[in-house]
Amino acid sequence: MGDGGGLPTMDLMRSEPMQLSRIVIPMESAHRTVSYLGDLGLFQFKDLNSDKSPFQRTFAAQIKRCGEMARKLRFFRDQMTKAGLLASTRSSYGSEISLDELEVKLGELESELIEMNANTEKLQRAYNELLEYKLVLQKAGDFFHHAQTSATVQQREFEEHRLVEGSMDSPLLLEQEMTTDISKQVKLGYVSGLVPRDKSMAFERILFRTTRGNVFLKQNVVEEAVIDPVQGEKVEKNVFIIFYSGERAKNKVLKICDAFGANRYPFTDDMGKRYQLITEVSGKISELKTTIEVGTLHWSSVVQAIANQFEQWNNLVKKEKSIYHTLNTLSFDVTKKCLVAEGWHPVFATTQIQKALQRATVDSNSQVGAIFEILHSKESPPTYFRTNKVTSAFQEIVDAYGVAKYQEANPGLYTIVTFPFLFAVMFGDWGHGICLLLATLFLILREKKYSSQKLGDIMEMAFGGRYVILMMSIFSIYTGLIYNEFFSVPFELFGRSAYDCRDPSCRDATTIGMIKVRDTYPFGVDPMWHGTRSELPFLNSLKMKMSILLGVAQMNLGIILSYFNAKFFKNDLNIRYQFIPQMIFLNSLFGYLSLLIIVKWCTGSQADLYHVMIYMFLSPTDDLGENQLFWGQKYLQILLLLLALVAVPWMLIPKPLLLKKQHEERHQGRAYAPLYSLDENIEESDFSDKPHGEHEEFEFSEVLVHQLIHTIEFVLGSVSNTASYLRLWALSLAHSELSSVFYEKVLLLAWGFNNLVILAIGIIVFVFATVGVLLVMETLSAFLHALRLHWVEFQNKFYEGDGYKFSPFSFATISEEDDN
Repeated sequence: MGDGGGLPTMDLMRSEPMQLSRIVIPMESAHRTVSYLGDLGLFQFKDLNSDKSPFQRTFAAQIKRCGEMARKLRFFRDQMTKAGLLASTRSSYGSEISLDELEVKLGELESELIEMNANTEKLQRAYNELLEYKLVLQKAGDFFHHAQTSATVQQREFEEHRLVEGSMDSPLLLEQEMTTDISKQVKLGYVSGLVPRDKSMAFERILFRTTRGNVFLKQNVVEEAVIDPVQGEKVEKNVFIIFYSGERAKNKVLKICDAFGANRYPFTDDMGKRYQLITEVSGKISELKTTIEVGTLHWSSVVQAIANQFEQWNNLVKKEKSIYHTLNTLSFDVTKKCLVAEGWHPVFATTQIQKALQRATVDSNSQVGAIFEILHSKESPPTYFRTNKVTSAFQEIVDAYGVAKYQEANPGLYTIVTFPFLFAVMFGDWGHGICLLLATLFLILREKKYSSQKLGDIMEMAFGGRYVILMMSIFSIYTGLIYNEFFSVPFELFGRSAYDCRDPSCRDATTIGMIKVRDTYPFGVDPMWHGTRSELPFLNSLKMKMSILLGVAQMNLGIILSYFNAKFFKNDLNIRYQFIPQMIFLNSLFGYLSLLIIVKWCTGSQADLYHVMIYMFLSPTDDLGENQLFWGQKYLQILLLLLALVAVPWMLIPKPLLLKKQHEERHQGRAYAPLYSLDENIEESDFSDKPHGEHEEFEFSEVLVHQLIHTIEFVLGSVSNTASYLRLWALSLAHSELSSVFYEKVLLLAWGFNNLVILAIGIIVFVFATVGVLLVMETLSAFLHALRLHWVEFQNKFYEGDGYKFSPFSFATISEEDDN
């Protein structure tokens, strides 16, 4: 949002000055005016019809039309997905289309596609039925052919047997059988079709039980799955033929076939007719296949034509729907000929808005122009920070805690530096920092591609914060160079170490220690500390004291920002009775501790700072002895302790009393005022008092309790917040030790076996452990802890965060159309 031409320089310290404006728009230019303001994207409309339901509003019918068109576009998107097509991103200039024309066109296309889909479905169903019918004719025909062949063979064998082994009784029996009346023979009926293979066993069992075994079922497996005409899905099936006797058995068989979803097809036992049917069915299948292919090609061409213009149509419908939604927030004036809009906009955008209104009047050929006027309101304006792609992610970190109150100091400005720095203090390893940097540069170099794609939740989160991670990685490289750790391995990058072993073999280096033989290592931790017996105590002391210094510095920054807030809002009470005592209290205790740390570092003293701080409270008048760091330290400690004790009632008592006094003075003599200026005085007084948080009703007890809570919170918070910054030391130590364990116990251990297989396994385990634990889990852990330090320890000193975001009507931020 900071890329617009002609815009003033962005100011992240305070939100943009805002104005409440009223626009009176003639009906004939209302649509175009809202459209131009949407293109500008710097005007937040207020809903002046909040008492009306969506169906009672003026443009409900137009929104319904847009909703119907959006439904048709969703149908087209489904058809495009079915065809495997994507919407064309090419802009189609020169083919502008109005909403009315689009509505007609979408209706025609929808009807055409629905009709084509219905016809294709019918043809496909007929095609699948014919395929199944052909299978039945072939498989059942094979059964009949096999049965007739077997019967012929058996008859021939029987006749041969009768001639060879005939007896006196046989001719009589055979003659009796042969002379049986043909009309008295039972003729069997049959039903043929296909049944799903997974139901075939149950199908056979139910048939047997229902007819008490008075049917004969023959099944034949179809090798390939066939498309079911009803379901339209591939199903493995068996061809069956059932022989039965009588109408009752026939009815039972038909009902069972229907119950099991078996598709029945007519069949003839006449071989000649059967071959004729197979020929006819094959011909129809060929014709239907050609017809379906032609229809599919036509359908594909229609869907392709839709895909080429889908984005243009979709954007037009979403744009029009958002315009009518916005028009519904406007109210009619008394003449019902104009629409009245009210809304917030940045002061710098006033000229641009007026130009947009003039352009809308000219382009709509309206005889009356829109009237633009500035209003004064008691309502708190929205908060608007103009950010770019780098600063927006840092601002989102702050906004996740709470949106800044209008024009209060914005922590986001300082978060750009302090957040990645505190992260890097916990993540200090320049090898890991380089890995993070490379991963982030990959995202940044491909940001144009990824910004237009839908990514997964985790990937989208990482891509959105790519510049935060970039800063984190750069600061991690810096702190890693200070800690002198590259995957826990130290390097002599800035010169030789200042220390050396006591003997040439260095056998006692880890037990006795080193001797200083050269000048101090110029930058960061001396590499010779690594692996010595004093490494851990030294780094613990260094990182713990550094964490306290950083914490006290950041908390002081927070209190200083509360001063600038009070000065900006002209609140002298907060400066005198909040800022000053808070600075005195914090620095009397923890500012003094920071001073002692620096003095001890500079002088090389062996004083015990724990002892100094504890006995500063328990026995402030006792001599410090060997723990004295400078002359007059005891008297300074007594003075600071007294100042800290005075600061507590200084924060607690005066402010509520003075607020009560101010309230009484402000309301004396207010009962009478000149009639001509009464409204103006009240409005101006309310507006000017707004930053102070004053209200007409004043409850002294509530103010006193609030101040008491605030004082206790600050006093206890000073201790707990300072202790909370020790997480910098703890996580930094944990990261360093984990990295050292993975290097020594995995990589070096595998290297020591002198076996390529074990070495390959060791390298793989080391890489996965480094990436999974140190580069993913530790990154997330350090990120969350840095987030906590900013939200709680830093921002609670000055940040109220009870504002609301500036949400202008803008076509650039129209989200995906709802499915409702």
